[in-house]
Amino acid sequence: MPATTASAPQPTCAVKDRPSTWLADLVAADLIEVDAVIRERLTSGVALVNQISTYIVSAGGKRIRPLLVLMFAQALGFRGQERYELAACVEFIHTATLLHDDVVDESLLRRGRDTANARFGNPASVLVGDFLYSRAFQMMVSVKNLRVLEVLADATNIIAEGEVLQLMNMHDPDLSVDDYLQVIRYKTAKLFEASARLGALLAQAPPAIEAACADYGRALGTAFQLVDDMLDYEGDTAALGKTVGDDLREGKPTLPLLVAMARGTPAQSQLVRRAIEQGEVERLPDVIQIVRETGALDVTRAAARNEIEKASRALQILPESEYRDALLHLLARSIDRSS
Repeated sequence: MPATTASAPQPTCAVKDRPSTWLADLVAADLIEVDAVIRERLTSGVALVNQISTYIVSAGGKRIRPLLVLMFAQALGFRGQERYELAACVEFIHTATLLHDDVVDESLLRRGRDTANARFGNPASVLVGDFLYSRAFQMMVSVKNLRVLEVLADATNIIAEGEVLQLMNMHDPDLSVDDYLQVIRYKTAKLFEASARLGALLAQAPPAIEAACADYGRALGTAFQLVDDMLDYEGDTAALGKTVGDDLREGKPTLPLLVAMARGTPAQSQLVRRAIEQGEVERLPDVIQIVRETGALDVTRAAARNEIEKASRALQILPESEYRDALLHLLARSIDRSS
């Protein structure tokens, strides 16, 4: 049962009344600064490092993790240059995980174009991912804040554990929902959580506010991945920028599939089970039909909305501001998206 929203904070000006470009305009100047740091920090004396890292970062993306650093710092009154360095830092960590993920998953398409491993090969992608990780650690050390280093070091370690857990769960149709959610919280939500926490750390916020920021990030990251898993059976390749059905091909037992097996007829459950075990992407149309008929997409969407409610309630502790409004608006955008 989704939690009530009765106590959740409301925007100081209704989000629906904001211009469509409001959020982009609010953070535009900050993101220009972050992009300048990214370009500067990507520079390497090794040509192939420059080529691949520029290729993957220039592909764009939603920049949600940097946005969390920026918006929480601003919401709590911090205006220092360190926010740009750490926003770029978390984007580097995220980009490194993408490079490694695409090699492990043998993915060929991301953000609407060839993955780095498809373009440059697996060895180069792995090694440049390592470069981005190590460059991120140089950046976090430059802030000279031991607590920042602790948060990001812990986050990268937990993300790696999440990657291994996901690998262990591949092709396992008997995976429990709790174990599935653990992978999400390790592999995806942890960097969202760390990014939100960094804004509070920069502002030297008290522990209760820091914890609330982390709660927001964790819940948003969990919701974001749930929506991603849903879109693999609801979206289309052009909108997603990646191949629909990749999760099935890789044998990932995501929530839509787990719910479909639990709710489906014996024949439906057996078909989905076999598709997970064998990675039978050719059965994708049949699997999509079962996922829809069993209401698995609705269950997954409801689970994501429940996380969004948790994130919204976490913002109660923040003072009213445009940036708190922006964090609320980000929740709405993250749940109602097609890519």
